[in-house]
Amino acid sequence: MTVTPDETPVWERYVAIGDSFTEGMVDPDPTDPTRFRGWADRLAEHLARHAVDHGKQFRYANLAVRGRKLGDVVGPQLERALSMEPDLVSMVGGGNDILRPSVDLDALAARLEEAVVTIRATGSDVLLATPTDPREAGLFKALRPRHAIHTANLFTIAQDHGCYILNLWGLKATRDWRMWGEDRIHPSQQGHERITQAALLALGLPETDPDWRTPLETMDRAGRREELRAHAAWARTHAAPWVQRRLRGASSGDALTPKRPDLEPL
Repeated sequence: MTVTPDETPVWERYVAIGDSFTEGMVDPDPTDPTRFRGWADRLAEHLARHAVDHGKQFRYANLAVRGRKLGDVVGPQLERALSMEPDLVSMVGGGNDILRPSVDLDALAARLEEAVVTIRATGSDVLLATPTDPREAGLFKALRPRHAIHTANLFTIAQDHGCYILNLWGLKATRDWRMWGEDRIHPSQQGHERITQAALLALGLPETDPDWRTPLETMDRAGRREELRAHAAWARTHAAPWVQRRLRGASSGDALTPKRPDLEPL
């Protein structure tokens, strides 16, 4: 869906569903050190100002939990979201499914499309988001074919059902390693802010940072020895625990509940 600022709706009830990407890892919330902020919270702040400017009240809920697969996103999370009667739902799921050794991307797209149809039938708008292009992402480069197919499927769903879509695949600025946290999986504070700007563009709202699409200035690479040390530290701190959880059939979010479970003012 393509809109201009003059045509942009004034949303009053925004609910975000998804996994760690929408929960906001690894972007610390300055108002609450026990939780993360992230692009969805940042977007909600812009939507709140947009609503106030038009004399409307705004409320927001974020039901996303790290580690959750698509079945949870389009299942319990979606059910809870729809009970709040939102007028905008952002739904970003499937990333954890795509990381598995095998995945049926067509089946994944079919489940997402079914969820979109359900949401749209209520009259709510939907914001989807593509994966990023991992062509310069080291070990994650191997996921590029899966990300590309999933991106194409998402654009098709968005076109067929009148959804907004956050095009992370085309956001070249986020290919810089400084746009990602120490775990190399989740956006850094800078990354989340640039993704927020891309979401504003997708929704037809004015961007607030004129340079958000401009890549950062090139930095000299560290020496080979420093790079190897950094890779080893990442493997110990992030990769090994992730593999161990997968072998146990566990997730980092198994014991967690949503950070913003109720539709409330910011």
